[in-house]
Amino acid sequence: MRALLLLPLLLATPSLAAAPDGASIYKRCSACHLPTGAGVPGAYPMLGANFKSLAASPAGRSYLILVIAKGLAGPITVEGKPFRGVMPAQTLDDAAIAATLNHVGVNVAMAGKGFRPFSAAEVAAARASGAALNAAAVGKLRAQALGR
Repeated sequence: MRALLLLPLLLATPSLAAAPDGASIYKRCSACHLPTGAGVPGAYPMLGANFKSLAASPAGRSYLILVIAKGLAGPITVEGKPFRGVMPAQTLDDAAIAATLNHVGVNVAMAGKGFRPFSAAEVAAARASGAALNAAAVGKLRAQALGR
């Protein structure tokens, strides 16, 4: 009988595993990319228009996911400016990567109405498809991700 009385309480209790907070996770990223996403000239690229264009295509979305999951090494050009650095892979689960990318899309890059949020399932699929890649190989995907 007591079990039946406790059942409504158990069902009404919020999940103990809260969704990751993209803003909190982005604080790691902001050490290099800055809180505004403006980056540091010559060292760390800006995240604005670059993110918007990449997040608009399937190849670009996969690239963004892999940059976080696998890291990035080698030369890249962002908004006409060269960068030659290394971004280490981040040890985040799929939901945390999705939350971080969604925070960047909405609050940093200001991607606007056309922005489609990332899901943990999308991150898992991209991570699986790029499982054999290293940071240098991810860097080489950039041109393809931008449709060049």
